[in-house]
Amino acid sequence: MVTLFIKTLKTFIAFYLQILFLPFLILLSLISRSIKKTVDIGLGPHPLINNIYHKRALLAYGYKAETFVQEVYFITEDFDIRGDKWLNGKLRFFLSYALFIWSIFRYKCLYLYFNGGSLGGTPLAEFEPYLYKLAGIKVVVMPYGADVQDLTRTPNLFFRHTMSIDYPNYRLMQVQIANQVSRWTKNADYVISGCDWVDYMYHWNRLMLGHFSIDTSYWSPSCSDQENQHKDVNKLKILHAPNHRNVKGTQFFIDAINSLKEDGYNIELVILERVPNYQVKEVIASVDIVADQLVVGWYAMFALEAMSMGKPVICYLRDDLESLYTQAGLITENEVPIINSNPLKIKSTIEQVYKERHLLVDIGQKSREFVIKHHSIDSIGRILSEINQTIGLNHI
Repeated sequence: MVTLFIKTLKTFIAFYLQILFLPFLILLSLISRSIKKTVDIGLGPHPLINNIYHKRALLAYGYKAETFVQEVYFITEDFDIRGDKWLNGKLRFFLSYALFIWSIFRYKCLYLYFNGGSLGGTPLAEFEPYLYKLAGIKVVVMPYGADVQDLTRTPNLFFRHTMSIDYPNYRLMQVQIANQVSRWTKNADYVISGCDWVDYMYHWNRLMLGHFSIDTSYWSPSCSDQENQHKDVNKLKILHAPNHRNVKGTQFFIDAINSLKEDGYNIELVILERVPNYQVKEVIASVDIVADQLVVGWYAMFALEAMSMGKPVICYLRDDLESLYTQAGLITENEVPIINSNPLKIKSTIEQVYKERHLLVDIGQKSREFVIKHHSIDSIGRILSEINQTIGLNHI
């Protein structure tokens, strides 16, 4: 009981100590307004690999951009500014504020997600949009998933079910998520939406299939694909790389393939979890097809990486989302070259793929063409440049 009291007291004191930082941050924001910023765009502070590609897309269109993060995940460490290298141990308490101060004196514009910038995880999160306004910094906000997924809003009940299994405590964040969606929708200079994120957002300035950008020169078909292929030419080799098994529908893939193997089909399922991006790339090159997900209803980065390498992808695409993006003029009817499936038909889908393997090369070629058209550095860079011009961001 005493330990709990002391812990609660420490939390209470830390909270109000941080609240006392607010006047200081207001003053610094006002001062930074008159300081010439040296970088057009800062992307962060969450360590998402997509920020690295967005930086390249912006650089390709003449903007000076850099990524900044508070910490890194296992996927990649390739970010420009690493806050975790600045402050460690007990000093880590000040990291969010140090990065915030860094950002308001360095960047003319910030590309953020809906859980905010460097103050997003602090008691000052709700003040952050207004501090940026005081500092004269433009903000472009975009979703990545968990930052907007208020599950009370989704029509996809099976997704809600799988989230309840994989993340039982996610229910405790729903009010916070709804608040941050509203906070940044109202206060950002520009809002981007796409994917299934449209379920959770009530406004956007730009609708995209997904703001994912990818370096198609790096994620390209390997000239040694044939050499790396398994020796048994009759075997169908499938890769699945889940970051949360229920949300990705992993067990449906496993059950379907095990059942087909019992029926005599020569199929191998390779499952990768929590491995660096470069290892994923090596394995993609060695398989025939990639199994992405069967629950969410749209594709994301893993699917695009495989498609860019000329690999066919199995993924669940919701009819209503395909219809939305077709009616919005972002794609033509049946343009997405993904092999559409769901938990109820995944076995028959894989069986058909096995029997019609001669079609995979053509699907793979169309997949890469789709990525180049809609998600390449050049394609996304052009859209981001248009957005920057809309909000009055000029090149340095």
